[in-house]
Amino acid sequence: MSDMERETILENARVWRERIADASAKWGGAEICAVTKTQSVETVNLAWEAGLHTIGENRVQELMEKRERLHPGFQVHLIGSLQTNKVKYIADWVDMVQSLDRDALAQELSRRALAADRRLDALVQLNIAREPQKGGVREEELEAFVRRCAELPGLRLRGLMVIMPLTDDPESLRPLFRRTRDWFERLRDQQIENTAFDTLSMGMSGDCIVAAQEGATMVRLGRALFGERPRKS
Repeated sequence: MSDMERETILENARVWRERIADASAKWGGAEICAVTKTQSVETVNLAWEAGLHTIGENRVQELMEKRERLHPGFQVHLIGSLQTNKVKYIADWVDMVQSLDRDALAQELSRRALAADRRLDALVQLNIAREPQKGGVREEELEAFVRRCAELPGLRLRGLMVIMPLTDDPESLRPLFRRTRDWFERLRDQQIENTAFDTLSMGMSGDCIVAAQEGATMVRLGRALFGERPRKS
């Protein structure tokens, strides 16, 4: 990594921390989760130097390849779609799974976490836009799914995660962000046993300002921090 590339990433982090802080001020602030898919370990660890202490990886295999060389202070989140046969590789050490979206996955996460003598933090992925090509629980199924997951002794639900439709007009997503925040507050206020609704992960590089304005407690930034993803040969 050149000195210029290094300084660019550090400056990007500074700028986006300020922008997100301003946008989310009425809600008490939002944390940045640095999305590190395809980024080198050197680049990922630079996020720590930039003051970003939570990272999100999409793929289990890539996360496993980086694991031993990551800064030990990172909170490591799995943010991509997770197959049940991959749970065994991450359930004993990742800090959070953000993409919990079906009963079989919840049961396997709980089973593996219990075997490791821990409770694993998780977010329920909500498909607020009802996109058939994306994972996530539909609104009409959400509360019942949350209550089923809350009964699993190896899990602790911490809130919701959403992935919005791709658009060139982030403002068009505001009603969806607002509805997601409403669901988050509704479930939080029910104080369901064995849950701790304190995390609402919504917004990525293209729509994070609107998400922060509408109550995200965490936004997931990759391109905004690191630039376009390097392509694997």
